[in-house]
Amino acid sequence: MEQNTKKQFDEYINLIEQKLDEFLPVQYPQEIWESMRYSVLAGGKRLRPMLCLETCKVISGSFAQAIPTACAIEMLHTQSLIHDDLPCMDNDDYRRGKLTNHKKFSESTAVLAGDALLSFAPQIIIQKTPKTVSNDKILKVLEEFLISAGAEKLIAGQVVDIASEGKQIDKQTLTFIHENKTGALFKLSLRAGAILGGADEKTLQAVTLFAQKLGLAFQIMDDILDVTSTLEELGKTPGKDALEEKATYVSLYGLEEAKKQVASLCACACDILKENNIKSTILTGVVKSIAERVC
Repeated sequence: MEQNTKKQFDEYINLIEQKLDEFLPVQYPQEIWESMRYSVLAGGKRLRPMLCLETCKVISGSFAQAIPTACAIEMLHTQSLIHDDLPCMDNDDYRRGKLTNHKKFSESTAVLAGDALLSFAPQIIIQKTPKTVSNDKILKVLEEFLISAGAEKLIAGQVVDIASEGKQIDKQTLTFIHENKTGALFKLSLRAGAILGGADEKTLQAVTLFAQKLGLAFQIMDDILDVTSTLEELGKTPGKDALEEKATYVSLYGLEEAKKQVASLCACACDILKENNIKSTILTGVVKSIAERVC
């Protein structure tokens, strides 16, 4: 990654970390807020909020109006991870190199922390978005947020993912899982940033298509790394997909074909940016980093 792009990445990450800390003060009862903060502030790539901020900046020249929404999306993402790690779901002990929430606190606290983040995140969008942003834009972002978090998108993908364990499924079902369980939050991040940046319909559609390619490439990369990486590299237990007989691109297509699909999706994503004159070293850098991790 180029030095200037790396510097931009780091600036975004530092800002996101600072704002997440600010937006999640410890209150009474302390245990639930400490549990929420434990997982939200546990590190990570902060990729989704970064995509939201950068998309807004590329379109409008500023990302300030998107900061609360970007942080809310990271809270939603963290909520999904807390619940995904529970014994009744993927039953994992580690996340981002640390004990999972239910291992650090308790199963009941982890469930409630996830619930709390899911309801608290939209409050951040409403309360913290600058007053200069129109109510129409805020309402549209909230609609995108709630649809992405619910039974039509994220939860739909999770349900079909669980139902598919140990079964032979077709490509359409696997694509449905990935487009919703993973892809929905990538699409939300980019679309919310575009909406807050004042994108026209043509640009919004281009951003949406880019998000679809990026989200799927990211998930296939994750499938590949589950097979090829260590606990230290992943920050979570490797080999879980095969152990639990989960449907993945590696199990369906094989490792080499999965790598080819990542390369193809990344090339398409870059073409979409170029064809629509969306100039961003950050967005291009994210795509290239995904391609490089699996080559």
